[in-house]
Amino acid sequence: MANVQYYDVILKPVVTEKSMNAMAEKKYTFLVHPEANKTMIKEAVEKMFDGVKVESVNTMNNDGKKKRRGMVYGRTAKTKKAIVQLTADSKDIEIFAGL
Repeated sequence: MANVQYYDVILKPVVTEKSMNAMAEKKYTFLVHPEANKTMIKEAVEKMFDGVKVESVNTMNNDGKKKRRGMVYGRTAKTKKAIVQLTADSKDIEIFAGL
């Protein structure tokens, strides 16, 4: 496995209608590095955002979609999503505050 630091784990937040509705329950969705595991994701969220305590992490691997350009077939890149559940006494994550 590659040497993945905590600032390399979280790539970007997922901003969809479903993920925005889950924020009311203190669940936040991120695109993460494909080789990151749940403990690495938990540590990265707690280090990147002050006052945040993670209760649980759920991950899902998405295969790339099949694409065609002329007669050549290929695939888009694989992605990994993480849904992070915060504890009840935890602060909210600030990057989602203005959305």
